[in-house]
Amino acid sequence: TTDEGYVKMLLRGRPITMYVPDELRETYSLETKLEAPQQKLKLDWVYGYRGRDCRSNLYLLPTGEIVYFIASVAVLYNVEEQHQRHYLGHNDDIKCLAVHPDMVTIATGQVAGLSKDGKQFPPHVRVWDSVSLNTLHVLGMGVFDRAVSCVGFSKSSSHHTTVCGSRPALPHFQTGVTLSLNHSMSFFRCSSESVLAAAFHPTDPNLIITCGKSHILFWTIEENTLSKKQGLFEKQEKPKYVLCVAFAESGDVLTGDSSGNLIVWGKGGNRISHAVQGAHEGGIFSLCVLKDGSVVSGGGKDRKVILWSRDYQKVQEQEVSEAFGPVRTVTEGKVESLFIGTTRNAILQGSFSEEFSPIVQGHMDELWGLAEHPTLEQFLSCGQDKLVHLWDAATHQPLWSKFLEDAAQSAGFHPSGSVVAVGMTTGRWLVLDTETRDLVTIHTDGNEQLSVMCFSPDGNYLAIGSRDNFIYMYGVTENGRKYSRVGKCSGHSSFVTHLDWSADSKYLVTNSGAYEILCWDPSSCKQVTSADTVRNVEWATSTCVLGFNVFEGVWPDGADGTDINAICRSRDNKLLSTADDFGKVNLFSYPCIHPRAQCHQYGGHSSHVTNVAFLHDNSMLISTGGKDTSIMQWKVV
Repeated sequence: TTDEGYVKMLLRGRPITMYVPDELRETYSLETKLEAPQQKLKLDWVYGYRGRDCRSNLYLLPTGEIVYFIASVAVLYNVEEQHQRHYLGHNDDIKCLAVHPDMVTIATGQVAGLSKDGKQFPPHVRVWDSVSLNTLHVLGMGVFDRAVSCVGFSKSSSHHTTVCGSRPALPHFQTGVTLSLNHSMSFFRCSSESVLAAAFHPTDPNLIITCGKSHILFWTIEENTLSKKQGLFEKQEKPKYVLCVAFAESGDVLTGDSSGNLIVWGKGGNRISHAVQGAHEGGIFSLCVLKDGSVVSGGGKDRKVILWSRDYQKVQEQEVSEAFGPVRTVTEGKVESLFIGTTRNAILQGSFSEEFSPIVQGHMDELWGLAEHPTLEQFLSCGQDKLVHLWDAATHQPLWSKFLEDAAQSAGFHPSGSVVAVGMTTGRWLVLDTETRDLVTIHTDGNEQLSVMCFSPDGNYLAIGSRDNFIYMYGVTENGRKYSRVGKCSGHSSFVTHLDWSADSKYLVTNSGAYEILCWDPSSCKQVTSADTVRNVEWATSTCVLGFNVFEGVWPDGADGTDINAICRSRDNKLLSTADDFGKVNLFSYPCIHPRAQCHQYGGHSSHVTNVAFLHDNSMLISTGGKDTSIMQWKVV
């Protein structure tokens, strides 16, 4: 009812009251339709790489681009030209990737996902053209029920694809090989143990090798059926896992295993013809046969990359820095260079004659903290991996990175831009110098996660919203270098989720897990209960997911109140973006004060998008994925 000066919306059966500003009381109508904005978003850059739990997912294409994936995006990145293209056909996490021998066609396989209305996205494989980015085929819809964990092409023209590690629709199958012949599918019982790699032999199109937990199998295709021979370890001790497979120039099959052995299986047979015992300390995650016939192996525990001659003599070795973690995959670059994907989600470039340096970096665990710099093209991200990155949005590289002692949850820049506050999951928070990354101060408030860190527009206060239901208030002096506790605001019956300051720094408004909207006076930490005071306040930001300016417009029908994780408004007050639980970034017109407003929707993240922020000049929107650990940079066009 707008006549009374307020509107109510129901979330999970709870009525939430929002006050209409005086200037809109006469004209506001619930019937008005709000169109989607004229501006749209275009995916400009994807930060990060998925190496922690995926393998064989990094290749150099003839276009000069490397191809890899993170979240539901396959990234084609030209390192020399600093340009990315993106294949966006998937709707949930990609788990595997293969490049056809033609070096143009690519297959990517994904996990099962959930849509907004709870419908299943079935796991499947998409075959696409890396030049045009057009989807050529979609394989296995309704066939797999978990995730596709490896794919491989054959050289033969009948376009076989093997797909493994996904249980086909037969109950006693643990893990299967799926053979797609001219896009019709056949299934074969593969192994009751997990499969880690599957590949066609490059010169024998009727031979497939699969390997994984304590096995290697040699499959022969004869007229649409498969027969298999088990690899015989004979005098060798059987390893716990056969981790990777590659093919020597001679046609021999090479494997690396969890015992650190490099094993050569004689061409056409299932017996060992040569073994390099203890080639690495710990497992060998990747083998790459170079154009000149020599072999590169990548180690897990020892983080080493070793070059072997054609007769498996060690030639050279390099160690990857501990900061980037164990080697996950190795692929040949141009002129003696190598690209290395690591388990700490980095991609490195280098050679045996020079160090490996990072060209792609990201986070390694769930990601919630995001803050935009007040005046520069920079933003900060921090996550459960205890890692803080300050990013340059123009060069797409971190200006600096820092490891913390605790997992980080939230961040906010001082209006001067000279310092940034970071809140942890333990109740600790610290302030860092944005130039030097030096620690300015460290404090503790409560022992629960700090969900929001927000400086007042005049820079004189820092408000900290905690999971313990309180907002801790600090007075700030010396341009963000000195902090004194003012008190704490208590009144919420549930954890604090979002917080906005008024433009004049006299009030703040907060949301909680119980869908409350409360206002506060920062100088006294007292709640402001007068509706007339609150209704006409001009807010400096709009990150609260509940409030009149975002009324029902941003909430989907039947929303449960946790479906929208974050909201932000552009500085010119024209656009509003939301991050939701369905993997979508949404773009609305602002203010979004009419029910069921139209919006533009963008995929790329997988399930939970955890945060969004416009850069200071409204040119870009940054979004973070939670479990997918990715950061996406969207151009406003």
